[in-house]
Amino acid sequence: MSTEFDIAIIGGGNAGLTLAAQLAAQDNPPSTVVIEPQTVQQRDCSWGLWALDQQAEQLAHSTKGRWRRWQLVDETRRVVHSSNQYNYLSLSSADYLLDRAAQLREPVSLIEDSVKALHPQQSETIIETEQGRYSAKTVYDSRPPKIGYSTLRQHFLGWQITTKEPIKDPDMATLMDFRVDQSRGLHFIYALPFSDHHLLIESTLISGRMETQDWYRDAIKGWLRDNNIEIGEFLCEEMGVIPMDTIETDPDIAASPMSSESSESLGPQPLIATIGAASGAVRRSSGYAFQHIQQQISQLAAGIAQGNMAVPTPISTRLTAMDSIFNGVLLSRPDLAVSLYMDMAKALNGDEFARFMLGQATTGDWLRVIAAMPKLPFLKETVKQSAKQVSKQLLGQHKSA
Repeated sequence: MSTEFDIAIIGGGNAGLTLAAQLAAQDNPPSTVVIEPQTVQQRDCSWGLWALDQQAEQLAHSTKGRWRRWQLVDETRRVVHSSNQYNYLSLSSADYLLDRAAQLREPVSLIEDSVKALHPQQSETIIETEQGRYSAKTVYDSRPPKIGYSTLRQHFLGWQITTKEPIKDPDMATLMDFRVDQSRGLHFIYALPFSDHHLLIESTLISGRMETQDWYRDAIKGWLRDNNIEIGEFLCEEMGVIPMDTIETDPDIAASPMSSESSESLGPQPLIATIGAASGAVRRSSGYAFQHIQQQISQLAAGIAQGNMAVPTPISTRLTAMDSIFNGVLLSRPDLAVSLYMDMAKALNGDEFARFMLGQATTGDWLRVIAAMPKLPFLKETVKQSAKQVSKQLLGQHKSA
């Protein structure tokens, strides 16, 4: 096997293997290697997303559950949405990634290895791994992003179980049930019935600090007890952390040319760039990433076919700024956190809510959400972040002077 490639993709997750599969489908694919240390079965977890019917059908082979109705619940209210346009899907990451891996063909390949270090040279990057060394003109790094110690994050622990008795409303996905302990941050239960006896239930916390695993488990047990659900069989446990704030970039990657403008001005140099969640393809106000990653990778693959190796911005600057303001209010006014989500859900119907979560909200959708939000906390946070941005720009001008 060759150790020299046009493209090396570090990490075989959603971004990495989707990019590799799309490159393999091109008429004249670049020589590409995906370097991933674990099998897809070892990394299997559930991915949630909204999808139109056409995409839902395309993803049917990896879909564990599909719902047209979903709900958000707190101590006093229940908001139920239904949609004729959008499906809420839960995917098996293993099934999705196995399908993408099956689409690879020469000169695109997948190897099981672990990257230890990247060494940029004049016109290529040397990739040092546990088993050897590779070189590539372009490196796309899709490994999970580094998360600061106190950075706002969505962290969760979930169980898949069978139930002794049939589940009520198995055609209803519970996206957020806030009737749980709110003392550690914004806490909710996420519950997806895959059938009338098969349930995924996650205890999810949005905060800057992780809790012990038993804390999440106790929340799950309490919710099951409150809803009179008895476990028939415990199937598996999964856990994860999703960044909801600025991503910390590896210095080696940050120092490399990452845009078409820089590559044109500097001439032939190795490109090292992040893709997927590591590049900011996570919706800051919700933690949803699948669709943003898919869009970014499709645009990237199309660009590569035309000789443009630059990574597209996954989420618009405007949307990122608005999400940052929303998260700022969550941090500064935790007493409003539950009502913010409930009021937003109540202001929208099912189609509008799905569009909002997808980052495809219309002007009308935004106006309805803004009208439902408390004005003073958001105005204060907008002024605070604007001042911070001006200060950052002035500091940058001072350093460059």
